[in-house]
Amino acid sequence: MTAIAAKRPIISPSRVGASMAVVSMLCVQVGLAVAVSLVDDLGAAGTTWLRLAWAAPILIVLIRPRPSDFSPAAFRATVVLGIVTSGTALFFMAAIARLPLGTASALEFLGPLGVAVWRGHGGVKVWPVIAAIGVACLTQPWTGAADALGVAFALAAGVCWGVYIVLTQHVGDEVAGLKSLAVSMPVAALTATVVAGPSTFGRLTPELALIGLGLAILLPVVPFTLEFLALRRLTAAAFGTLMSLEPAFALLIGLVVLGQRPDALAVFGIACVVVAGIGAERTGGREVARVPA
Repeated sequence: MTAIAAKRPIISPSRVGASMAVVSMLCVQVGLAVAVSLVDDLGAAGTTWLRLAWAAPILIVLIRPRPSDFSPAAFRATVVLGIVTSGTALFFMAAIARLPLGTASALEFLGPLGVAVWRGHGGVKVWPVIAAIGVACLTQPWTGAADALGVAFALAAGVCWGVYIVLTQHVGDEVAGLKSLAVSMPVAALTATVVAGPSTFGRLTPELALIGLGLAILLPVVPFTLEFLALRRLTAAAFGTLMSLEPAFALLIGLVVLGQRPDALAVFGIACVVVAGIGAERTGGREVARVPA
């Protein structure tokens, strides 16, 4: 039995982390496509609030965090992570209300790309350069057709996303399992409630609330859980670069769900970010943090 077990292929942490990140991105983009149906009824901020408001109790019930799970420093970092999480979601929903999904996603990716450049080492730094070329092709800023406020919202979401990556890895290495997610998500929900709750309560119906429940599972419960696990297996630089696949997935979902057809330059951009993502996956494995599950 020992000899047989020894012959079994060992899946590297980087490959497992990359797979989790890919599934997470698919869930995010499908969830955003579903969220479009709610924006007309609740607005971008209201839609964000609804899915975060559902996600918080779901994660609390499933994970059941306790005060003893956190050191004071880890708890403070988790609270900040929750605020950043809310900012990422609110800014990005505001962006896609004004920009095409692929364009907003490409601009938001500049945040993780910045993390990859900052934290990368050795050959890893070549992948953000390739990804940046792809993002430029997907965004096509030289046309000047993009909504300025939408671009500002997308860039703000990118900044929040970059901070989210760094904090998620830090908190994930300090706190056992997914306990921190069950704290950061309620904080995110409370933050979104302050911003959008008062203007949304009066427009909420039982049908919209039920749609919001399904949306919360698709986005953010499943993808955020996968991201937490992925960041235990990848460097922040590798994870940030791998997220360059996000604009490509956004264009794919736009094509399948919304009937949006990318032009030749956008296809070239997709090829660039795919190459960067593969490169990051091959060079970005990290030793899994020694934190009990």
